[in-house]
Amino acid sequence: MLKVIFPALLVILGAAAPVAAQTGGTGSGSGQPGNVLAPPPEPSGAEPVRNLELSTGVQHLTNGYGNWHDLTLKGAYGVDKHVLQGELSAHKRFGESGTFLGVSDTYTFNEDWFGSLALGVGDGAFYLPRYRVDATIYRKFLPDRNLVGSVGVGHYKAPDGHTDRSLSIGAAYYFEAPWIVEGGVRVNRSNPGSVDTQQQFVALTWGRNKQDLVTARYGWGSEGYLAIAANRQLVNFDSREASLTWRHWFNARTGVLVGANRYTNPLYRRSGVNVGVFHDF
Repeated sequence: MLKVIFPALLVILGAAAPVAAQTGGTGSGSGQPGNVLAPPPEPSGAEPVRNLELSTGVQHLTNGYGNWHDLTLKGAYGVDKHVLQGELSAHKRFGESGTFLGVSDTYTFNEDWFGSLALGVGDGAFYLPRYRVDATIYRKFLPDRNLVGSVGVGHYKAPDGHTDRSLSIGAAYYFEAPWIVEGGVRVNRSNPGSVDTQQQFVALTWGRNKQDLVTARYGWGSEGYLAIAANRQLVNFDSREASLTWRHWFNARTGVLVGANRYTNPLYRRSGVNVGVFHDF
């Protein structure tokens, strides 16, 4: 049974992981390369990977930092041993509009190993990357291959000139049903200043593919750089973020997603919701 549902769950939980972490800063709250919640989609499996997802969200920030607005289109297409993914997103954050484009390729080497390479660019908005590159290798363990470990590296170049280089390790354990348990650690060095930071996360998913999936995630640790204006950054600080996401299928192909999150750092608290629709082809 696991061999049937496992690839599909990889797609659902990780389809955007390589390209969605898109904004400036070095922690989960800002969107800088963080820990992958689950492995990205694996090209092999009972079902082909072909889907689209459209979502929108709004975030309220305290201490006069205003609201954020986001609109995101994501897609995945599997061919042979590859899954190609893309993301196009429009943002309004800290009073400035910005656009992000990301692409990635996930390749299956054999029944135990697969990996991903992701590239992303912003349009010059100070909170988006000038460019970013992320690479991750995944290994399945145990007789049913339901434990997946990962090691990833990332490089992030911001419009303000600072850079981040990161190393992350993580694991996801897929029970027969209905639970998935995940966790990981990411270390990062930001320059200038050689600012070393570390973040951790844990996540728990309940549900069944093509019915309902509910994921709770909590991340905490330190961040290096977080751009809050064109010439202003918060440097070397602690942050925390909690989120809850629900995916519900109306039928075998189409469904909706609803999510809520709360993030805190020394300057502000950010709380928001996002909603979306998805369809498998």
